[in-house]
Formats: sequence, C-alpha cells, structure tokens
Amino acid sequence: MRFYQADPKPEQYWRGIILFGNNSASYKFALAQALYDLRQPDNDLVSLEALAVPFVRNLCAHLKLAPRQGTSPSSKFLTACQQFNDGEITETQLIAITVKLGFSAVIDAFHRVNKAELDTRFFIDERKANGGIRLTETFYQLTENAQFANLIQETDARWRLVEEAWGLNLPTKLLNIEYDDDNQLLFTRQRDRRINITSCRNSLNGYQKGFCFYCFRPISVISGAEDLADVDHFLPLRLHQQINNLNGVWNLVLACQHCNRGVLGKSSHIPSADLLLRLYNRNEYFINSHLPLRETLLRQTGDTPAQRHNFLKSSWETARNNLFHLWQPIAQGDSLF
Repeated sequence: MRFYQADPKPEQYWRGIILFGNNSASYKFALAQALYDLRQPDNDLVSLEALAVPFVRNLCAHLKLAPRQGTSPSSKFLTACQQFNDGEITETQLIAITVKLGFSAVIDAFHRVNKAELDTRFFIDERKANGGIRLTETFYQLTENAQFANLIQETDARWRLVEEAWGLNLPTKLLNIEYDDDNQLLFTRQRDRRINITSCRNSLNGYQKGFCFYCFRPISVISGAEDLADVDHFLPLRLHQQINNLNGVWNLVLACQHCNRGVLGKSSHIPSADLLLRLYNRNEYFINSHLPLRETLLRQTGDTPAQRHNFLKSSWETARNNLFHLWQPIAQGDSLF
C-alpha cells in the first residue's frame, strides 16, 4: 500500500495495522493498548499472563460503555469479561480465562492487513516455545518515537468508531458519521438520538500520519500540547450555501496552527490543485479502511474512484469561482500522503 511505501517507518506500519486491519472483534485494539501499557524495557519476552492483565482491563472498560465488541452473536471470552464487570467472577478467574481464550486468534492476526502479512513485525509469537510473545526492536523504536503519544489516542478513537458501528447494528449503507464543529467531535444519530463517538482529531490523525495536512509539520492530538492540531475545513465553511455538506468528513483535515491561523495561513483561500489531489488520496485511505468512515465517505462523495474524483473537482471549482484566490504553503517536510 502507498500508505507504507510513501513513508516506511515503524509508526506508519503500526497505523496500517490499526486503521486497515480487518476486525471481527475488538481484540486487535485491546492488544495494541496492552502493548502500549507494557513496553517492558528490561525484558522483551511478555508472558501471556502478563499480557492478559492490560489486555482484558482495556476490553472490560470498553464493554462498560459499548456492550457490542464484535460481529459474532456470542463469545465465551467476552461473556467472561461481562461476568467480571457484573461481579460474577474474580479477576484471577478472568485472567485465567483470558490466557486460555483471549489470544487464540488475535496474536496470529495482528500483523495481517488486507489479507497479507506485514514484513515489519512488532512482536514474535513464542507461545509454544516460551509461553508468550517477544517484543521486537521495531516495537521499542515505536515507543521512543515522538508520535507514540498520538498513537495511543488514535487507537482508542478507531476502537470507538468500530464498536459504535457494531453497536448500532445497522446496514452499512445507513451508517453516517457527522462532525460537531463547536465541540470538534464525531457523532452519529440513531432515530432522533445523537451519539457522541470520539474526538475528530484522534480519528483523523492516523490517516495523516501525525503531520499537518498542508505543510507536513509534525502535529499533536494531546490536549495542551504546543503543536496541538486544528480541525480545518479544506474548502472554507463560508461556502456552505454553494457546496453541500462542508462539515462532512471528506472536507475535514488536521492543520498546524501556522497553516490554519498564521498571517500566511489558508484563511478563506482555496487550497491549490496539488492539495486537492492530496485530499483525494487522504480520503481514499478512509475508503480502504473499514467501518464506519469508509461508508460515510462513500455516501458523501461517491461509490467509485471516478465519482469521488469528480465530486472533489466539482466542489473545488465551485469554491474557486466564488473565492478566486489559491493558496499553498511552503512545505516543512516531505510529502507523506
């Protein structure tokens, strides 16, 4: 995938696993969160017993908010997690069940993306030889990366999007994710009820690989950070009477404060044609991902690449005819998407 080829660093392979891997249950997200929690600088061998503690803790926390954690109608392991939440079994019992049932598929499937195994691996399966997994040097490089704190937020956001899609139990064509500009949240609706899902920043950042959409400065999604990203409308919101659904996910990008607020920033100008192509490529990452951002983008921009390209081009031309001035910043890094 171009996602890796354009920037073959550990954090982009990790994002590929989180964003593009198939998910029939939320175990991949729970395993990622468990590895964030463990790290283990003094011992790269992680026993299943040690791994089970943060793995199941994260799952049980999500179960309290979202009872649907997979596509299967039943799961002995998830039933045990719910029994623990209900006080019916002890933590010791739950850990034993997790070691027996919780890792049966996720360890094998973790590095599989689009039905193929990644060459870059973050752990080696040593369950038969040593009763656990062995963290690789690539994983430790990941934990030392400046993007690491962002990855934690991105994984949780992706998890919340997926579990909400399962929880709504709707046909994929009816799923729709909306954006609340005031609170910078992604949400959906079920009948007349609004359901807040997750931070827009956390959901979009992985697809931009942790960089400003426009100039490729590093950005953060951590509240209070000096380089905290802004959520920006690629085509200015002031054109809402001329262009439909400018609050749609297709038109939302993360920008550094220089590009979004600075004296030489975009303001109400129209991004250049080169930046429009970048938006198309970023949106195709959504399309190649799974529920629910994929379905939302298809609904908003078209079912085929040609339709999506024409939609963006037509919207951009409408914007240019109304606002005239094109804008493109000076690049602060290499083009990564």
